[in-house]
This record gives sequence, C-alpha cells and structure tokens, in this order.
Amino acid sequence: METSPSPKKKQVLLPIVAGTEPIEASIPIDILRRAGADVTVASAGDALLVEIMYGVKIMADELLADCAAASYDLIVLPGGVPGAVNLGGSATLESIVRKHAEKGGLYAAICAAPPLALASWGLLNGHKATGHPWFVEKFPPEVTAVDTNVVVDGNAVTGTGPATSMEFALALVEQLYGKEKVEQIAKPMVSFLINSIVHLIARWRHFSH
Repeated sequence: METSPSPKKKQVLLPIVAGTEPIEASIPIDILRRAGADVTVASAGDALLVEIMYGVKIMADELLADCAAASYDLIVLPGGVPGAVNLGGSATLESIVRKHAEKGGLYAAICAAPPLALASWGLLNGHKATGHPWFVEKFPPEVTAVDTNVVVDGNAVTGTGPATSMEFALALVEQLYGKEKVEQIAKPMVSFLINSIVHLIARWRHFSH
C-alpha cells in the first residue's frame, strides 16, 4: 500500500538585524514553528550572530543574502528601534519582499516596521494598516492607518507592538493554515498559562499562612 507524501511545510522568512525587538521576533518564530511552519531566521547583516535590542543575541539560520533565490509562503518583519529602520534600509530585503509581494505572497510587519519598512517601499499603498502608536504618523497618505492591534488587508498583515505579538503571530497562523490550526495551538498554551497561575496562587496561599 502506497503512502501519500506528507504535505510540504509552509516556508517563512523572518529577517533580524541590529536593533530588532526580541519579543516581536521570538514570538512569531515560536508560534509559527508550533503550527508546523519551517521558519528561516535570516541575518540582514554580515554575521549569523546578531545582537538585537537589550543585549539579546540571536543566532540566525542563514544570511539574508543567501535567501534571495528562495521561495516563501510568508515574510515577517519584526520591529524595534533602530531595527525597523535597519530593515527598511536593506536593499536586499526590499528586493526579496517586493518580488514576493508582486507574486501575491503574504507579507507582514509589526511595530515600527509597517511604516519604516513596508510603507517606505510602497508595499502598503492602498492598504489599511496599523503600527506602533509612536510611528503611525510615518505612514504616507496612501496608507490608511487603523487603530487596532492587528490588521489583515489583502496579503498584508500588520501589528502594533510587543504586547500584541501573540495576537499578531496567531493571525499569521490563521492566514497560512486557517482558524482550526489557531485553536489547536492556542488551547494548550492557554491551559498551560491557567495551570501555571493556579499553581502560583496555591504557592502564595501556602506561604502566606
């Protein structure tokens, strides 16, 4: 009896650079990998080891320059200061994302990256989008700024910042896999969180008596 081949994994590119916000990079990486996606973390610099914000260091899987010929189902840009500016100033990244978008590919950014990267390349023109409140004024007139945590408009997904990174990441999972996959991932995480809180309350009560 022949077995049917396993479905090809969704391919995701997440670039990082000096000044990237750690939460906005790590949570999408974690959630998308939980969903089964093959996430390539790419350094937009010239070394795999990247020091992002707050002294956090991440070892990338590849250099961004080596990802130019690859094909992806989703490209995700984390924010951060000056990370978003550094990503926006990467000609290599702009070329990769632009070609991806022209093919109808799904692309996303959070925090300062929607206005300072995607919008600066003209890839949010005619779209509704959101971003960190400190940077939404950087959107050009061609972009309709929306005051909400996550905006999905066509093939563009945008989010506001670190505190909404989980919501942003789950929105990406929904776009790639559907709502059922979101529920499949979210329920165990919620159960773990609730159990952890209950355990902490029990310990607090024990030590307070």
